Amino acid sequence: MTVWDRPEPPNQPVPLDRERIVTAAVALADEGGLEAVSLRKIAARLDAGPMRLYRYISTKEELFDLMVDEVYAEIRPEEQPGDWREALGILARRTRQTALRHEWLADLLGGRPALGPNGLAMTEATLSAFDGVADIDTVLRAVETVSAYFIGAIRREIANLRAERATGLSKHDWQRARGPHVTSMLATGRFPALARAVHDGTDVDAETSFATGLDWVLDAVAAKLATPPA
Repeated sequence: MTVWDRPEPPNQPVPLDRERIVTAAVALADEGGLEAVSLRKIAARLDAGPMRLYRYISTKEELFDLMVDEVYAEIRPEEQPGDWREALGILARRTRQTALRHEWLADLLGGRPALGPNGLAMTEATLSAFDGVADIDTVLRAVETVSAYFIGAIRREIANLRAERATGLSKHDWQRARGPHVTSMLATGRFPALARAVHDGTDVDAETSFATGLDWVLDAVAAKLATPPA
């Protein structure tokens, strides 16, 4: 039985329900990451006894599942996308935007499918956009491919943001600080391809990089869908 199947206990003496618990948990995670979330801290915010929360949520994994489904409401489209490319684009861009608001989400993306109501609705909207386009196995591989791209890109972006906060150095400050070492290594002539990238490559912001990569992956999926099966 999942946490969504299990009925909630009575909310006496202090008004309490899973929605209030999850809202408090999300706020804690937004402030300090997943390591800041504990039933003791949630109980303190809700002025309730910690043991009482176990009547609503059995494990921390259940709590994380509920938290993820809570923020998935910010990702799921308001209306059914017009086609598969729009559906996957919405999924990718909204997941990134939501992860930038709730950085802890990056640590929970991927893995087993989300089974909460918002997660299921999001998956349904995405898969439905492929109706009549391809067989279900091809559809699943397409969704997996695009998901692998944007999850990896989001995690990289969040990791960079965390590194900036931890070190106090922006991306460009870090590059300048490491510049002498990189210059000396490139001067050896052992890294010609890297030297071209450093000297001739265009540095773009995270949003531009994400959008460009997403377009390329979607183009690859479109080409695959247009190829008749062997």
